Amino acid sequence: MPINPDAVGTRGDPVDKSWTSTDCLLYALGVGAGSIEPTGFELEFTTENSTEVTQRALPTFAVVAGFGLSSAFNKVGTFNPFMLVHGEQAFELHAPLPVEGQISTVTTITGIYDKGSGAVIATESVSTDKATGTALFTNRASVFIRGEGGWGGERGPSGKAEPPARDPDHEVTYSTRPDQALLYRLSGDRNPLHSDPKFAAMAGFPKPILHGLCSYGFTGRALLHTLCDSDPDRFVSMAGRFSKPVFPGDDLTVSLWALDDGEAFFQTSTQRGEVVIDAGRCTYR
Repeated sequence: MPINPDAVGTRGDPVDKSWTSTDCLLYALGVGAGSIEPTGFELEFTTENSTEVTQRALPTFAVVAGFGLSSAFNKVGTFNPFMLVHGEQAFELHAPLPVEGQISTVTTITGIYDKGSGAVIATESVSTDKATGTALFTNRASVFIRGEGGWGGERGPSGKAEPPARDPDHEVTYSTRPDQALLYRLSGDRNPLHSDPKFAAMAGFPKPILHGLCSYGFTGRALLHTLCDSDPDRFVSMAGRFSKPVFPGDDLTVSLWALDDGEAFFQTSTQRGEVVIDAGRCTYR
C-alpha cells in the first residue's frame, strides 16, 4: 500500500538499548573529537583513564543512543527505502547523559506531510532510563521519501529559517578525515551509501557521502565548546535541517549567532560555500 497519512499518532512498541563507555569513546572519535588543540585533544570525551579527567558523553550521542527502527513505521505504508533521506534532526536532554546506560525508547509518528515530490514523516522518540524510569532525552526527526507525495495531503511546516542579518558572533572550522565515514559507521549506521563507491554511484553521487548525523556531531562539538565552555551539563537542545550532502575530507565551518535567553542560531557550511545544515537552533544554560 502507499503512504498512509492515517498513521499519524501511531505509537511503536518500546525498544530497549544499552551502551558502554567504549561506545561513547568510539562515537566521539567518529565525529572528530581528539583532533584539536589546545583542549587537550578532548580527553574527557575520548579517553576513560586519563589522570584527573572524568569521561563524559558528547551531548549529540543522544541521537545515536536513541536511534533504531520503530514498529510505528509498520503503519506508515510501503515505500522504497533507498528513496528515503534524513531531513531534520533535533534532540533535547532532560538529564545528564551517562557514559554507560540502558534505555527504553518509544517512538510516535507525529506528522505525515505531502510535499508533492515526496512525503515527509515526522517522529518523536522519548528515551527513559530503564533503572529509574525517568526520561533522559527526546529525539525529534523527519525523513523525506522521494516519489511518495501527490495524494493531496497537508504540506506541513516549511522548516526554513534565515540567520540574523549580521555577521555571526562565532565561527568554528573542523576538518573531516577522508575515512571519516568508515569510522563513524561503527557507531551503528552501516548504510553502504557512506562506504561503497558502487552503491553511492547508483544513488547519483560521485563517491560515498558522509552521514548527516556525523556532520551533526561535528556541529554539536562546535556548539558545546563555543557556547557551553565544553561542559555537557550546560547543553540543553539542538535542532537542524540537512540541506546538502557532505563528502569525507570536507571542511565544516559552523557559524553561530547568539540570541537571547541561552539560545543560538547556527548553520554549517563546507569549504565550497555550500550550507549543509541550516535552520539550526541550540539552547544552553
